[in-house]
Amino acid sequence: MKLKNINIHERMKHYNVQGLSITLLEGGEISGTDNYGLLEVESSRKANEGSIFSACSISKFLTGILVMKLVEEGLLDLDDDVNENLKSWKVPENDFTKNKKVTLRNLLSHQSGIKDPEGSFPELNSKIGVPSMVELLEGKTLYCKTPIDVKCEPVSEFHYSDAGFCIIQQLIEDVTEKPFYQVINEQIFEPLGMANSHFNTTMLEVDRQNFSSGHNKNGEIVDGKYPIYPYPAASGLWTTSLNLAELVLELMNAVKGESKVGISESLAKEMITPQRGKSWTGLGVFLESSEKELEISSLGWGVGFQCMMVAFPYLEKGAVIMTNAELGVHQLEGIIGEIYKSLLS
Repeated sequence: MKLKNINIHERMKHYNVQGLSITLLEGGEISGTDNYGLLEVESSRKANEGSIFSACSISKFLTGILVMKLVEEGLLDLDDDVNENLKSWKVPENDFTKNKKVTLRNLLSHQSGIKDPEGSFPELNSKIGVPSMVELLEGKTLYCKTPIDVKCEPVSEFHYSDAGFCIIQQLIEDVTEKPFYQVINEQIFEPLGMANSHFNTTMLEVDRQNFSSGHNKNGEIVDGKYPIYPYPAASGLWTTSLNLAELVLELMNAVKGESKVGISESLAKEMITPQRGKSWTGLGVFLESSEKELEISSLGWGVGFQCMMVAFPYLEKGAVIMTNAELGVHQLEGIIGEIYKSLLS
């Protein structure tokens, strides 16, 4: 994939985007990374290949990869009732769960029957602190004031859900008896050399030199500079476009039976297969089939940041686009959309 017919600097100015990082994949390998602008407005901190952005909901793609690895190891099963392995908290039984149980498959594909309560899952409030997943799921924090339960029969409807990924996180912690970030480090980050990828619940312990500040649609720094989402599996990843491209490459390699972390070809293909009759959702990724072959994507949108991962696994090409600007419009309607269309032209 190559950038064509687009003046990045001019488009950044048009949209008030301060910093941008793009890594491209071609022929089953990373073909290059380009970085533009600043990590913080009116600073001297320039974007480079080590610059770390908030990936927001692209965290769900990472979580999907981790789940495939743990399924491969026999620690998890995509189609078991998650309550069989949840220890710290259970999905409450109700009329909707009588005939169909909540499984990893329907959590990963947003078809568990769980709906996020309105106004839930905002960025970290330092005065309140970091919630535990159990407190969150029990509705005992200001981040989610309503207990999480099943609102319609599993697989009957699609509802995009952060709560579903919080359940996945708790399940992983319960079966491995380790914190989520440690499992990710051992199973994914270390084998793939993703040294610039982090789950921080506070910015106090990191070297801020490489961390991008978030900006609003006017190009101004957002409150707190580094908005954190204290739900690692759903939206807590901070990473570089280069590291994220390594993750995309891992999925491409796994699809052809060459996984570095030990995911089988069949499980990798399952991840990018439409789930339960919904053509647009795989396991932790979204799908679009066209004449250009299967396209997978994951979008991130949080306070101060927007980003996109897109890949064509069977054509062995893709792109990761990360910005430190929240434009207030869908990614495909802003600079990310213009870059995406340029790559496909």
